[in-house]
Order: sequence, then structure tokens, then C-alpha cells
Amino acid sequence: MIAPRVFQKIDEIRREVVAGRQRGLRVGLVPTMGALHAGHASLIQTARAECDVVVVTIFVNPTQFGPNEDFDRYPRTFAEDLALCESNGVDYVFAPDRAEMYPPDFRTYVTVEGWDSVLCGASRPGHFRGVCTVVLKLFHAIPADVAYFGRKDAQQWLIIRRMVRDLNVPIEVRSVETVREPNGLALSSRNRFLSESERRQAPAIYSALQEAKRAVEGGERRPEIIEKLLRDRLSAVPGLRLDYAEVVSTETLRRPVKLGGETLIAVAAFLGSTRLIDNIIIDVSP
Repeated sequence: MIAPRVFQKIDEIRREVVAGRQRGLRVGLVPTMGALHAGHASLIQTARAECDVVVVTIFVNPTQFGPNEDFDRYPRTFAEDLALCESNGVDYVFAPDRAEMYPPDFRTYVTVEGWDSVLCGASRPGHFRGVCTVVLKLFHAIPADVAYFGRKDAQQWLIIRRMVRDLNVPIEVRSVETVREPNGLALSSRNRFLSESERRQAPAIYSALQEAKRAVEGGERRPEIIEKLLRDRLSAVPGLRLDYAEVVSTETLRRPVKLGGETLIAVAAFLGSTRLIDNIIIDVSP
């Protein structure tokens, strides 16, 4: 395997990517905050299968963390991240420092109004403003053909897809299925903060989502009933503190009167101090 070339300056990575596209190469972009795991590897492998050039960004974005969140604690494992990128055939890694992405006089932000204040946005005000801002900056720095995001962060990729549509950004946004441990726990960089006992409890989130899915497949179309099922199941899990359990349309991020079309069933919960999110997406026939 050939080690990926590492860039730290926007002008340098942009020049490299633009030159590749001018030669007719298809460029795939995988934005990350590092601490890479098998879920990220799945995104990279999908990009590698579909594109001629694969770029991974590694930047822990400060603007998407609230004042009481874990920015300083967020894992930074750059050497291991580079090894994973190399083993999966990444061509370029863009790893800017904070000053490169946010100069001292930076004052412009991007929001998708209404979508950034529901689900995770309700308990993390300003989070998606930070996400949209950094992702749009990365799209300009690295003018790729396709960007790849994991479905575990469903609200994130739905908001980014909407931002791209609303602002006419010339990039395709692709989502890739969530990668899970054998017990169903969705892979996350934050899983490393779980204690052994919390790890044993964490798969209950996916189990509850699967039960909700079975209820929908059995004909249940009332979102409030599905949400109650999730709350009841998760309230019985020792040590788990529910943030939300909601059923929304992927077209509006709002709860429908009756389920129909593509539907997101999403959960966020705390085990100890670790916040976990998970979801399933179901196409509900009329």
C-alpha cells in the first residue's frame, strides 16, 4: 500500500483535486473528525469502489461543540487514522489546523433553519450550524464529485443534503449504511468512553429500534405509538437516560400525522456521560 499524501493548506489540496478533475478523474470525499473506525472504513471503501481519487478530511471541528461538550476530550488518533487510510487506499488526507479553517476574523456561518433545532439540535443548540459551516468550507476546499456520510448520523446527512440542494452546491451527497458490532451497537468514536457495564447496556438502543421497525411492518402507522414503544423499552434499561425517541419524515424532519414515505426513527440517549445516537430508516408504503 502507498501512504496517502497529507495536506494541511486549503490552497494546496484544492489545487491537487482540481487538477485531477480536469484530467477526468472522479473524486470522492469522506469528511471525518478522525478517531477512525470500521464505520469510516466502510465510507472509504464505498468511495474507493466508486471513484478514481479518494480524499479523507481529519479535523475536529470546534464550532459544532457546545460549551459543556467534549471537544477537549474528543479522541485524536492521527497516526492510527493515517494507517487506516493507507490500508483502505486513500489518496489524500486533508488535516488542517484550526487557524486554517477559522482565521481569527472569521464570522460567517451556515444554517438550515428549522432542521437545526429538532432531534439532536434541540439539546445541542448551534451544533448543526457548526456542522454545515465546516462541511460547506470543506466542499469548497475540496471540490469533489461525491461526498460520503454514514447513516448513523442521519440528521447530519439529511441536513447536509438539504444545504447542498438549497445552495446549489455541485456535489452529490451519498449516505452509507451504519456499521454495527455483532450485538447491534452502532460504531462510534465515542464508544471508547463506555465502561464495560455500559457497553453491555448499549445494544438495547438498537433492539428497541428493531422492535419499532417490526411494529411498523406489522401495520402500525401512528408515530406517537412508535415513540411510546421506544420510550417504554428504553426506560427499562439500567443506567440509560433518554434524550429523545422520535419518528419523523426524512423530507421535513417533522413528525407526520400518519406514517408514510421515507421515515426516520431516531434515538439519542446517555449511558454515563457518553451520548449515543442511532436510528433506522423505513420506507413506509401508503
